[in-house]
Amino acid sequence: MNAARPRPIRIIGGGWAGLAAAIELTHAGRRVEIFEAAPMLGGRARGLDWHGIDIDNGPHLMLGAYHETLRLIELIGAHSSLDRRRLRLIGPDLDLSLPYLPAPFHLAAGLFRASGLSWHEKWAAARLVQGLKRHGWRLTHDAPLADWLHAQAQPERLIRRLWQPLALAALNTPIAIASAQTFVTVLRDSLGGPRAASDAIFTHGNLATAFTEPARRWLTAHGSVVHTGQRIKTLADTPNDITLIATSPVEAARLLEGHRAWTPLHAQLNHLRYQPIVSLWLAFAAPLALTPNYPIQALGDADMPWLFDRQTPTQHLISLTASGDGAHCALDNAALLKTWLALLSQRIGHMGHMGPLPALQRHLVIREQRATFAATPDRPRFSHKTALPSLWLAGDYTHPEYPATLEGAVQSGVQCAREILHTTS
Repeated sequence: MNAARPRPIRIIGGGWAGLAAAIELTHAGRRVEIFEAAPMLGGRARGLDWHGIDIDNGPHLMLGAYHETLRLIELIGAHSSLDRRRLRLIGPDLDLSLPYLPAPFHLAAGLFRASGLSWHEKWAAARLVQGLKRHGWRLTHDAPLADWLHAQAQPERLIRRLWQPLALAALNTPIAIASAQTFVTVLRDSLGGPRAASDAIFTHGNLATAFTEPARRWLTAHGSVVHTGQRIKTLADTPNDITLIATSPVEAARLLEGHRAWTPLHAQLNHLRYQPIVSLWLAFAAPLALTPNYPIQALGDADMPWLFDRQTPTQHLISLTASGDGAHCALDNAALLKTWLALLSQRIGHMGHMGPLPALQRHLVIREQRATFAATPDRPRFSHKTALPSLWLAGDYTHPEYPATLEGAVQSGVQCAREILHTTS
């Protein structure tokens, strides 16, 4: 008689970590069954339909350093949805572009050609990066990023104009409490890596187009099953099945609540702190003239929102997004719209395009109160393994080094899948 076919590996959560684990397991010949409580895949990085327009719950920028994410997108045949460009940091008083030169000359040339920074500030930034390289991108001890930058004698204006916007975009955590080591790790794998690692990668359409829907089709075509709108309420029904919890930490804590063996893990999950992301989508009646023509620009320095240009010949769509806790979080939707439209108008005027903004047809405010975990020096660290051999964890919060990014989630899912394969082979 033939041996009974193994039961599929159950994955709770259809975000990027859960999908990455599912693809890795399916590619290795294992069947998986995904259960996602929401009606769509993607978790906290999901695509939405807004009056027939494909948008994201919050715009995301991928980098060339997102090796695992790009590998999986290639594997499932969705690479044509991506647009790779060299990285350019643009604000009202800053323009820093990394030329197509071999590393590390691309970063040196970009810094010294940058407009909006004094020679003293350029030298301070270059000195910081070179010092990190010499020490292997490891700090002797972690500290809040703001304190560490000041200890490295970084000028205040350079911090506000360059390091603070970069850190907020990468860590989604204010620099007063953010981990300096986590920021250094991000620098290591992007600006400090090979030239292509610093490329900016944008999506044609939304994140569903780029990953989640192609992932669903690929998994289904290869024998796995994806359920949406189906919430797992308890872990007790199949205790011996291999189960991977790839939900948010809050949902993972709910699933583990009341199980004595997981009390320490439950406490760890509840110890995580979170940071919000606020996005404002704007649909205008006519195009906005943005100069230079680049898909992402800062509306100011420090903690000002970033502008994502999603305009097409038929849709005049702009998104403004701010990461981390800040003054914008205290504004109601009407005040946020008024304040950010004024910032956008100032930015357009700064580009030399005088006059009012085009007529606003509609807008949408999206607030994710627990969008990411806070990337602080003291955040809890997690293992993929749990006290029960058949139960596993994946998610951006389980990555030992990265902040809450798409690549952190994908790497976590892939690594957890490989550990499951190694353990159960």
